[in-house]
Amino acid sequence: MEKSISLLGKRFVPFLSEGEILEAVQKVADQVARDYREQTPIFVGVLNGAFMFVSDFLKRYPYPCEVTFVKLSSYRGLTSTGIVETLLDLPDDLEGRHVIILEDIVDTGRTLKELVHMFSNKNVKDFRIAALFYKSEVYNGEYPIDYFGMEIPDKFIVGYGLDYREQGRNLRNVYQVNPQAMINLVLFGKPGAGKGTQAAFLKEKYGLIHISTGDVFRYNIKNGTELGKLAQDFMDRGELVPDEVTIKMLRDEVERNPEASGFIFDGFPRTTAQAEALDHLLESKDMRIDATIALEADEEVLTARLLERGKVSGRTDDQDAEKIRYRFEEYNRKTAPLISFYQAQGKFHSINGVGDIKQITDRLSRIIDEL
Repeated sequence: MEKSISLLGKRFVPFLSEGEILEAVQKVADQVARDYREQTPIFVGVLNGAFMFVSDFLKRYPYPCEVTFVKLSSYRGLTSTGIVETLLDLPDDLEGRHVIILEDIVDTGRTLKELVHMFSNKNVKDFRIAALFYKSEVYNGEYPIDYFGMEIPDKFIVGYGLDYREQGRNLRNVYQVNPQAMINLVLFGKPGAGKGTQAAFLKEKYGLIHISTGDVFRYNIKNGTELGKLAQDFMDRGELVPDEVTIKMLRDEVERNPEASGFIFDGFPRTTAQAEALDHLLESKDMRIDATIALEADEEVLTARLLERGKVSGRTDDQDAEKIRYRFEEYNRKTAPLISFYQAQGKFHSINGVGDIKQITDRLSRIIDEL
């Protein structure tokens, strides 16, 4: 059994082996067979997730039976929407029959409620529910679960017919979403505040991927990617690179690291519109920004630090106090709306960015450890 798998940017770790699953299938088949060996029941598989369970169940059921399917849906991504859609309805010839629902998984019970409603006017002889996996801790208990293969905790799982955004159904084993929480940060700071230095320490300590907008631009331009060429065209004309180009570059960086424990975004967002775009990007991947942290420091201290750095770096904008002050003004003007944006989400934090590197790292870590 593989150590872990990645699907659409999400990491999943092993949960159940194929052997354990088939033992649970056999258990359900034996339970049903004891009750219906003198009858010819109709098994109703719930698509799409139960197709593997139904197939293996039927191989193990030793008596005459029939099978049909319904198709319902209540999941989008990792969570239930709470709305159950009927995509394939029941056949008409169920009157007086013994009907047994074959569900891959029972959790909240919303899908069962819809199934019971579907059968309410069919005049079946009896109606029972058989589930391979049963999340008893979240089930509302409205209807009895007559047979089940195994109880499992309330974790999102994939494999053996179960999917994450339609992928993973073909896996023989079952995996659960990585229980290690993903941490996504936005790091703010005036020029010279030490964002790059601190990002390097946080990257190492928490296993995060550091995404610097400047580095991403340089990578795309240097390697002649489509986005790099597009960005270069705007820059050659003296125009700002549109937000949609930048966000596509960031999307590519996120997708390039599907097993990351999280990301540090440095240099983006710079405007409220960019912050909203970043939120939308992460939401599309069932992710979110957990915290934005600003490194605060006195501008005179930072000016002295940058002028000293300019002697080594050779950067002209680090060698002119007037240019440095202008960069501070730009930062203050653009960052103020972002502070309000993230404060409204309860995600904004600021720390003292003056001190030795370890002291500042410890201040950042205290915030991250509480997330």
